[in-house]
Amino acid sequence: MTTIQTRTLGTTGPQVSALGLGCMGMSALYGEADRAESIATIHAALEAGVTLLDTGDFYGMGHNELLIGEALRTAPPARREQALVSVKFGALRGPDGSWLGYDGRPEAVKTFAAYSLQRLGVDHLDVYRLARLDPAVPVEETVGAVAELVEQGYVRHIGLSEVGAGTLRRAAATAPIADLQIEYALITRGIEKEILPTARELGIGITAYGVLSRGLISGHFTADRQLAADDFRAHSPRFQGDNLHRNLRLVDELRKIAEHKGVSVAQIAIAWVLSRGEDIVPLIGARRRDRLAEALGALDVTLDAADLAAVEEAVPADAVVGDRYAAAQMADLDSER
Repeated sequence: MTTIQTRTLGTTGPQVSALGLGCMGMSALYGEADRAESIATIHAALEAGVTLLDTGDFYGMGHNELLIGEALRTAPPARREQALVSVKFGALRGPDGSWLGYDGRPEAVKTFAAYSLQRLGVDHLDVYRLARLDPAVPVEETVGAVAELVEQGYVRHIGLSEVGAGTLRRAAATAPIADLQIEYALITRGIEKEILPTARELGIGITAYGVLSRGLISGHFTADRQLAADDFRAHSPRFQGDNLHRNLRLVDELRKIAEHKGVSVAQIAIAWVLSRGEDIVPLIGARRRDRLAEALGALDVTLDAADLAAVEEAVPADAVVGDRYAAAQMADLDSER
């Protein structure tokens, strides 16, 4: 049985399992999900030793927090106690699911937290972070509001999401920042130039989402797969037309390395992120127990220098084709990135 080691989120954050479970896909953006299987997957993750559960108050407009709350209530007490919940806030949604911007005002921060505590059924949030920088509100004001929640006992640690190096510095000068949640994968390596070195300089950990690039480098995605209209990938540039075919050729090269080592493509991709440093905690987006088991197997994969060189040759850092988000969503990212 795989033994899950622990890592610490930065110099001020909690000790968490070396892999975290990203729960978004259980509620939104990737087509239909089975509620019972989702809860069973969360229970299986906790049983295996996963401690970090990641969500957002806007995932399914509260559905995901309610789902996690149910999973925690129905888990054995010892497993429930080990769970650490990371919550993103601030994304504004309409009744039709539309995206309406971001709100980082201090009064909004505290309102969002109150609802998250209620939906999750907990008395504190372990890590709390703005989903995207609100361009109308200085990051110091948003982080300051979360710091007040820390002082009041409603939040344990402050996190950030998808911000640039300059914003990281400003936030860290305001209050201790545990981690930065940001996309990082074998084919998504933009943080390596400036953001990752800055985070390390400041003692801020990284929780890496999208480590399988939304299934693109999982080894399970095929060019003929039909995506539902409400599936995020149906509109993602990396999954469109010739971009998809070219990107899947990279996966074919990665598959050769995986087969040589007797592991899966997904396990190689996750193991690569794990190899990037003890200050990085990958989030796996498993919605089913079989996918969870596959991902956990990456903890048993050792990549030596020769393996890493082979991976880099098969999938060069700049080889992916297409942005990770559509143009409108790319515009929502911190301008300092």
